[in-house]
Amino acid sequence: MKKLFVLIPALVLAACNAEPAPVQEPAPTVAPEPVEPSLPAPTTETFAAALAEACPKAEKVNEALCKRAGIGSSDVHCKYSIGKDKYMRHKATLTPGDGAWTLADPETICASHGAK
Repeated sequence: MKKLFVLIPALVLAACNAEPAPVQEPAPTVAPEPVEPSLPAPTTETFAAALAEACPKAEKVNEALCKRAGIGSSDVHCKYSIGKDKYMRHKATLTPGDGAWTLADPETICASHGAK
């Protein structure tokens, strides 16, 4: 009788594992859409070129540090120094336009440097 109690659960487990596993059909794969490349992050040279294009009479940019305006924003905020100044006292915003970075408000920035 004791052997029967041990044998019944073993037979039940064997019967449960005897069923074939259901065959899963592979999910259709969707090719990702090509992503349009964005502009590379602006460097000091990129910012200097954008400022020189907008304000030709302004002094040369010494250093520039740019970072994104925020999540989902395409604008970039930059702090920069001009001439022989080693401190980044000035601020500007770059915005993407026609495949290149451009100054968001060139009139105000040029006026602050005395170069219109």
